Amino acid sequence: MKLKDFIVSDAIVAELQGADRNAVLRELVNSLAAAGALPADAVEDVVAALIKREQTGSTGFGKGVAVPHVKHPRITKMVGAIGRSDAGIDFAALDQQPVYTVFLLLSPENQPQQHLQAMNIVFSNLQKDMFRRFIRQSTTRQAIVELLDEADQGK
Repeated sequence: MKLKDFIVSDAIVAELQGADRNAVLRELVNSLAAAGALPADAVEDVVAALIKREQTGSTGFGKGVAVPHVKHPRITKMVGAIGRSDAGIDFAALDQQPVYTVFLLLSPENQPQQHLQAMNIVFSNLQKDMFRRFIRQSTTRQAIVELLDEADQGK
């Protein structure tokens, strides 16, 4: 499995407009719906599930990155989106620092193995300082897509 197998290129937001965690979650879920990767009538349910998940423990794991994720009955195929913020977002991250890059992952409830595999790929890339730095510096959707291609090729 590669990042491009589940990250929806058309749902990448190179400059998030949301000023807080919940607004950013809504913005990324709406972006997936606009790209046709999620039914528009599922947006509110999925956003509510993501917010509920964040209330049990932040997915902001530090180093300027958050990976909000949820398994949901309205999701039929695993999809993801990426958003970046120049200003930074308070995600209640473990290191108390702002989040600049958000990797959103939505999975069907009945595919836990695939969900874990995708999370592993996301985290293995986010552990790399260069990957985090380059994605934070990417100011266009195309630049982020190219970075994902390079990561998938092991560069």
